[in-house]
Amino acid sequence: MKQLSLIFLYIALSVGVQAQPTFDLLIKNGWLVDGTGQPRIKMDIGVRNGKIQVMGGGLSGASATQTIDATGKIVCPGFIDVHTHIEGSIQPNPSAANFIFDGVTSVVTGNCGNSASDLPAFFQELEKLGIGLNVGTLVGHNTIRSAVMGSVNRAPSVAELVKMQELMTKAMKDGALGLSTGLIYIPGTFAKTDEIVALAKIAAEYKGIYASHIRHEDHQVFEAVEEAITIGREAKIPVEISHLKVAGKASWGKSEALITKLYEYRSAGIDVMVDQYPYTASSTTLSTQIPDWALGGGTDSLKIRLAKPNTKAKIVAEMKKILTESGSENFSFAVIANCPWDSTLNGLSIPQVVKKSKGENYNLDDEIEMVLKLCSKGPRVQMVFHKMGEEDVRRIMQFPYCMVASDAGVTSFGHSMPHPRAYGTNVRVLAEYVRVQKTMAFEEAIRKMTSLPATRFNLSDRGQLRPGKAADILIFDPNKINAPATYDHPHAYSTGMEYVFVNGIAVIEQGKPTNKKPGVIIKPQNPKIPKP
Repeated sequence: MKQLSLIFLYIALSVGVQAQPTFDLLIKNGWLVDGTGQPRIKMDIGVRNGKIQVMGGGLSGASATQTIDATGKIVCPGFIDVHTHIEGSIQPNPSAANFIFDGVTSVVTGNCGNSASDLPAFFQELEKLGIGLNVGTLVGHNTIRSAVMGSVNRAPSVAELVKMQELMTKAMKDGALGLSTGLIYIPGTFAKTDEIVALAKIAAEYKGIYASHIRHEDHQVFEAVEEAITIGREAKIPVEISHLKVAGKASWGKSEALITKLYEYRSAGIDVMVDQYPYTASSTTLSTQIPDWALGGGTDSLKIRLAKPNTKAKIVAEMKKILTESGSENFSFAVIANCPWDSTLNGLSIPQVVKKSKGENYNLDDEIEMVLKLCSKGPRVQMVFHKMGEEDVRRIMQFPYCMVASDAGVTSFGHSMPHPRAYGTNVRVLAEYVRVQKTMAFEEAIRKMTSLPATRFNLSDRGQLRPGKAADILIFDPNKINAPATYDHPHAYSTGMEYVFVNGIAVIEQGKPTNKKPGVIIKPQNPKIPKP
């Protein structure tokens, strides 16, 4: 027995000696939070060739090109932001500083129905440019529908639907992670459920997902969620409800019933998850405040309708009805984030804009007239809408199948008045909702930023700290991270990330950007190839 014990000891020592390789990166003495939700544990990590090679507590004798003593620090996977809009914004800002300072090492773009129309060209452009984080994309339903039908308000013909399906198939073969819809936007709002099912079925064949900016997020949110569930059921595809919320004071408090409903759907076999940003304001275009039918055909068609008194009166009446149903008396909730032709309006609410020309003597009709005037100019006016309740935000955040996501693009620092979520989404959750409000455990919050989105989007080589996984790694002191971006002063990077590694290369080192661009294109892993 003693001899057998000596043999085991010899084997263990031999393995220990052999497991002391030279690493590109060695992180020692850190508190490892692996992304699964399990409690932190003190452990060392060895990285080589962009991958995690070894994890354990006995790497003190190992050598490495770079060694970091992470004593007292958290070491966790890089965050995966599954709801972004980086098309057009990453090209002038390829380092994506607003994301990496927030701990984000991978993003999924192409959300809310809008994506690059030529995915191979998009991927090639980013690879040639060099990017600071990893990028994957969905294919947008609006993008496909626009290519085939423009912005007309009608169902597709048989031939048009076939063409849309062909484009959907091509996008999935080209590397899309699934299908996204934006059912409050033109032309997606004109699509019926069966049209979306026809495209979602193709995404399902390639093991993709269905991510939806649902048709309503206010008092009709239950019906809108039901439509997404119907699509998931009929197409046999996992469902991701984008930036889940209950908007409008009339709907505050309904998140409890909504979460209960989501649990019921999951119990019935529907694989539904959600994502959310940790703010009580949303951000989208001003045109969403105008009835869908009035926007069909584009800006020129809107102008023609507004020139007809009876039609304009109908539009105004519907806008007032929408306000009343949401619990708002006016447009004070609507703040301009970016007016393309007049930056002096950025940061002003609609009433404040009206006041500039009308003085104190104005009413709701004047506000509506201003909304219509701005939308008739042509270029989209980006807004921030203050319409959610804090308790609903917290309740949705606690849903175990809720991911943290920014719904943001890559920012040009100092330009316009963007939503602060573009700078501080993940760190705000950790600093405000975990450290201060104690809404959830730290390890659970990390899970929602790492392994949960990786699992949802079939990114099997990311989202956890495990040997063989990509070395997307963060090192930070959880007591020192903060998200200083606010609605009034949105251009402020999150602070406290000491090291951010993307594929084993530091993009933030000792709290400062390195301007290195080690990001790669993320494509589906082990996609199903449909039968011929």
